[in-house]
Amino acid sequence: MNQRVETVDVLICGAGIAGISTAYFLAQRHGIHRVVIVDDLPPLSMTSDKSSEGYRNWWPGPGDAMVRLMNRSIDLLEELAFESGNRIHLNKRGYVYLTADPGGAEIMSRQAVQISQLGAGPLRTNGRYEFSAKEPYDSVLDGADLVQDQRVIRANFPFLTGDTLAMLHARRCGWLSAQQLGMYLLEQARAAGVHLVNGRVTAVELANNHLQTVHVQAAASQTSFSTNHFVIATGPLLQEVAGLLNIELPIYNEPHGKIAFEDSEGIIDRDAPLMIWNDPIHLPWSEDDRAELALDEDTTWLLDEFPPGLHFRPEGGAGSKTILALWPYHITKIENAHWPLSFEPDFVEIVMRGLTRMIPDLGIYLDRMSPPVIDGGYYTKTRENRPLISPLPVSGAYVIGALSGFGIMAAPAAAELLSAYIAGSSLPTYAGDFDLARYSDPAYRKLLENWDPTAGQL
Repeated sequence: MNQRVETVDVLICGAGIAGISTAYFLAQRHGIHRVVIVDDLPPLSMTSDKSSEGYRNWWPGPGDAMVRLMNRSIDLLEELAFESGNRIHLNKRGYVYLTADPGGAEIMSRQAVQISQLGAGPLRTNGRYEFSAKEPYDSVLDGADLVQDQRVIRANFPFLTGDTLAMLHARRCGWLSAQQLGMYLLEQARAAGVHLVNGRVTAVELANNHLQTVHVQAAASQTSFSTNHFVIATGPLLQEVAGLLNIELPIYNEPHGKIAFEDSEGIIDRDAPLMIWNDPIHLPWSEDDRAELALDEDTTWLLDEFPPGLHFRPEGGAGSKTILALWPYHITKIENAHWPLSFEPDFVEIVMRGLTRMIPDLGIYLDRMSPPVIDGGYYTKTRENRPLISPLPVSGAYVIGALSGFGIMAAPAAAELLSAYIAGSSLPTYAGDFDLARYSDPAYRKLLENWDPTAGQL
């Protein structure tokens, strides 16, 4: 077997959106060109291409760290859209949160005030509401519109259930093509000297707790990379690679699935924003179905209340009828990620029945629908659902991960932050909020005791 030794400035383990974005910022923004990305899978193929591809600056506290991180990331996404002729298909249709519960409307209003005050933009409650899918991605419109007039809601989104009481339309939000973003960044990084190596990191050598050599196994050769900077950007495999450094990270994985189905009857407006149902849901069943489900202990759970968070958006360009739908109703924590992901046999029916709560006319697809596409990946999370973007306890090692379900939208700012650590340049003021060292801070540990990691999450 061939064995080589190379010297590089930075070796990045992981060719997902986090690793590719980091390589881009190192090479294009900091002039660090001897950068190698190592992955034994094709770029962007593990989790980065499995998301809803959304972005938003509408984030809850505590504190404003997530709002500031996302505002910066969206600034960068807009820059990338401009310089690429919007090859990344960035839009600004927004996120629309919906409720049919009077108590839910009060909570929505209260949380909207708080998030607006964190820096997400002004909250408009009495002005005239207008929605246009043609809003330019770089327009100055931000903040949110809180609408509690059912006539206005129905006039703008007539496909919604008639008992929708309130909606919050967060404006600096939308979606993009994750694949196009990743490939554009990779092309720009490679043009600046970055190399992509198909292989697996098998070992890391240290001396006096300082990084020395990273060993990479490819199909027919082994290469030892001498480097002062090693970045772990492996998404669901963060723990596995950190273990090579004898480091245990405070993370876990959650499997999340999505379906893509054809709205052949054109029930949902193709110009719709990303829409989220904020209320818990009892699935609609006939009386006969209910009686049958209640007889079997393996199916009685289908009669239980399901959590909020069901969301959907149109997918595809002109002529497309595809709808993406996601609902994290059955969250499990997994130590070791495995592929392929499997979903329960009722997954599609559960999501579709849930959708009929917000869009009753979709009920026609419960009996006749072309086979949907089921896809999914892992959300890698910390307990408070904030990312890890920082140096590690081993000198010369870094992590960019635990990007949960917001990896695509956060990747530019996260990579900008990590590359600043490596390049030794000035750090943004929110850097400490995403540093692994935060867990050593007694004040932060105290804050975690009352932290609700589900608030405002999808």
